[in-house]
Amino acid sequence: MSEMIKGFDNEKYITLQSENIRERINRFGGRLYLEFGGKLFDDYHAARVLPGFDPDSKVKMLLQLKDQIEIVIAINVSDIERNKVRGDLGITYDLDVLRLIDAFRTNGFLVGSVVLTQYASQPAADTFQKHLEMLGVQVYRHYYIEGYPSNVNAIVSESGYGKNDYIEVERPLVVVTAPGPVSGKMSVCLSQLFHDYIRGIDAGYAKFETFPIWNLPVMHPINLAYEAATADLRDVNMIDPFHLSTYGEQATSYNRDVELFPVLAELMRRILKVDVYKSPTDMGVNMAGYCMLDEHVIIKAAQQEIIRRYYTALCNHRKGLVSDDEVYKVELLMKQANLSSDLRPVIAASLKKEAATDGPAVAIQLHTGQIVTGKDSALLGSSSALLLNALKTLAGISDEIHLLSPIVIEPLQNLKVTHLGGSNPRLHTDEVLVALAISAPTNPMAELVLKSLKELRGCEAHSTVILSSVDENIFRKLGVNLTCEPKYQTSKLYHGI
Repeated sequence: MSEMIKGFDNEKYITLQSENIRERINRFGGRLYLEFGGKLFDDYHAARVLPGFDPDSKVKMLLQLKDQIEIVIAINVSDIERNKVRGDLGITYDLDVLRLIDAFRTNGFLVGSVVLTQYASQPAADTFQKHLEMLGVQVYRHYYIEGYPSNVNAIVSESGYGKNDYIEVERPLVVVTAPGPVSGKMSVCLSQLFHDYIRGIDAGYAKFETFPIWNLPVMHPINLAYEAATADLRDVNMIDPFHLSTYGEQATSYNRDVELFPVLAELMRRILKVDVYKSPTDMGVNMAGYCMLDEHVIIKAAQQEIIRRYYTALCNHRKGLVSDDEVYKVELLMKQANLSSDLRPVIAASLKKEAATDGPAVAIQLHTGQIVTGKDSALLGSSSALLLNALKTLAGISDEIHLLSPIVIEPLQNLKVTHLGGSNPRLHTDEVLVALAISAPTNPMAELVLKSLKELRGCEAHSTVILSSVDENIFRKLGVNLTCEPKYQTSKLYHGI
């Protein structure tokens, strides 16, 4: 069995981050509000671009400080109103708040409350608040402030931060996190500083960021991959001019932090009566750049992520989910990084299979470098065929052997079409996995290939058509990095599953 080559030292990262957070708590002498950028759980972007990074390493790091930590989750009311969805998990932000609470509590963390940011009496927010309160979750409201973030006088006043609910916290390290970006985390932290100062409580603010990595160049592939991941936010990496002016060294930041820093610095000066930070980079706790084992491995992984983001943008554009600008943005990043689809071998392999079979095809590259393909048949969709072929290859089973007998498949097809009203008799990947699991007790080969499922994690795959949501979700859960051509298999207008 071949495994992914590591380029990142996860244990060193956890140790360094923990040490630096403790130092920040001590620096402020009382309470630290730590804004968490990016995903706290399931940070698969970081895991993809930093091979060796554990998707839950941030949580493992926080576990070392668990007794000092209280969690506050922020959600922007506009994201509730428009049912914004997490692309990696396929669930809405409000549902992700519930998932995060469960995940934190399962790990033994104290979840103090949820904050509704940009609140302005929206019905969807009121409904969500009632639901949370029925579940026993404390909810606070932070309001829209006219002139935010530039009107410092209005913000640092009783009619600005002063009208926000004060979040009652118990512990010295308050981790402010959210389902996604632009959720108001920083404003929650600063509002709390304002209220704490009035109450005579010593407190400070810091930012936990993974990307961009400040001590890597602006145009480093790992930082360009971050730009590609945030194309919808129009984030742009740039040299931190405040850091350069103060310390005479270049540091990579991004436009939102740089643009907001003068205001943020003034807000903190007004609240705390001292200058706390000299630059956006100073605010961050980010040791990732010191934990690279093999930069070449990381560069290759980041390049693949940029290409994947490009194909994701193309497919989302085809689905009508994103604007032309987002596609142009990632396309420009591809050019800046001097990348093309040729660097992703599964693309050429799947297109070649499609041309040979005159139908949809999928290709996957295993960790050994071997490429396996799958095509449509009367029994299986191309994704299902690929899954079976890849598992047989990993388990060393001959391609001529059928893992699933037509005797097993045909009753499932009959159920789908005759009784459940489906129009596509071919089995999806989830149905194939269920059939394998049912067959395993009486079929040793089925049992053998199921044990190989874990070897698919981190493999690269490409489909010549946009896959159903069912198949996309199965590949996601298996940890397969999937891209698709921006076209549908049929000319129908509705592509539900």
